[in-house]
Amino acid sequence: MSIPQLTAQQEAKLVLNLQQWALANSLIIYPPNHQPFQPVVAPVTLYPTPFSKKAFEDANDVQLAYNELYVKIVQEREFLVEVLEELSQFDKDFTGRLYSLYKESQASSGVKQDLKLGLFRSDYLVEEEQIKQVEFNTVSVSFGGLSSKVGQLHEFLNEIGAYDAENKGKKLHKSEDLPVSKSIKGLADGLATADLHYNGKNTDKKTVVLVVVQEGERNVFDQRLLEFELLATHGVKSVRFSLSEIESKTYVDPKTSKIYVRGTDEEISVVYFRSGYAPTDFKTEADWKARLILENSYAIKGPDLLTQLAGAKKIQQILTDETILSKFITTSPKLLNTFVKIYPMDDTELGLQGKKLAFETPEKYVLKPQREGGGNNIYKSDIPTFLKSIDEAEWQGYILMELINPATVVNKIIRNESLLSNEIISELGIFGTVLFDSKEVLSNTNAGWLLRSKFASSNEGGVAAGFGAVDSVYLV
Repeated sequence: MSIPQLTAQQEAKLVLNLQQWALANSLIIYPPNHQPFQPVVAPVTLYPTPFSKKAFEDANDVQLAYNELYVKIVQEREFLVEVLEELSQFDKDFTGRLYSLYKESQASSGVKQDLKLGLFRSDYLVEEEQIKQVEFNTVSVSFGGLSSKVGQLHEFLNEIGAYDAENKGKKLHKSEDLPVSKSIKGLADGLATADLHYNGKNTDKKTVVLVVVQEGERNVFDQRLLEFELLATHGVKSVRFSLSEIESKTYVDPKTSKIYVRGTDEEISVVYFRSGYAPTDFKTEADWKARLILENSYAIKGPDLLTQLAGAKKIQQILTDETILSKFITTSPKLLNTFVKIYPMDDTELGLQGKKLAFETPEKYVLKPQREGGGNNIYKSDIPTFLKSIDEAEWQGYILMELINPATVVNKIIRNESLLSNEIISELGIFGTVLFDSKEVLSNTNAGWLLRSKFASSNEGGVAAGFGAVDSVYLV
């Protein structure tokens, strides 16, 4: 469906309604070099984007199975540890450091917390009505807060008739075709469930959630919406510290390994990481020490180190092998249908094939390192040049993934004072929460969704990284 052909006056009114609603309802982000009182409207699409109802339902349908799959990988840790042992040799500065922390934590004495929290997001592009997985995120999944808000925004604009080119105040879409993500509630519920189990389901005991944040974080409001929901609905308070503040603002009881907020004696039940997913989050050796302090504490980690490392791109590549996948989950055919071809870059038969393809037909592929956060991948014709620039031994730290070719639609993106119109492609992320221990799953839920859109001419799609915009679905 094409976007409405509004007059300049109608569009100006629409944009004003959008901006004022966004500012009034926390659909906001901090700009670079901001002051605390200076948020701006988050990058958003002017219209909800048409999205296949079948693909939308398929993506939601497989999330619980994906949650279960990654739980099994962590529970049966021998497979994961074997992969990480090798991978850590080729990404020593980050994956290797995290894995070293994991081994150090395992070797240390003290009371161990068996409960683990997964706040996951599985991302998809749609190719010919089929969902194809881009990646599975196990740490610091973002935009659960703003996703709910942008859905409410587009719902509001539709309800007041702001999309009506005839200027009669009519709705452009049926309300049922504009679902609003429940990700604020879903993710907050996941944190609350972990807090409740930490306290032995004793609702009278009050503990707090520690949100580990980046210094100078710009995507604050996306995070705080979850915190506000956690307090309003569940009565659970949260505190926010960066890795550099952990040693000075918390302390660990050496007998119980329980961690407290220094100066208040508030006990921390859950450590929720919105940081620690990239090397730039660890600016000093003290930051790495802080990550170990948190790992060794009795608080439930969302995620712990092993669960975070399960999200490595190498694990995603290995799971495309049906023989390996079926060892972990019985619903493997359903998940296999979401995979595209992914090659290692090693000296195995499949790896040698990947190396050959990277040079012969690079336009069909993306080269991915073990990194999160956007801006890290190497695309198409840049792949051969990049590979030649590094030692071939380092290639094993990358995977070569077949590019997905989604359909494009026309929409408009608002970023600060700019309103840009172009063909876009959209990536759907499905949130899931799962609480588990070494033997069983205590809770496994869908937790809403996220749609991010970017101009078709852009390779990367991170909103906070400056590549895309938060969007919502119009089901067709």
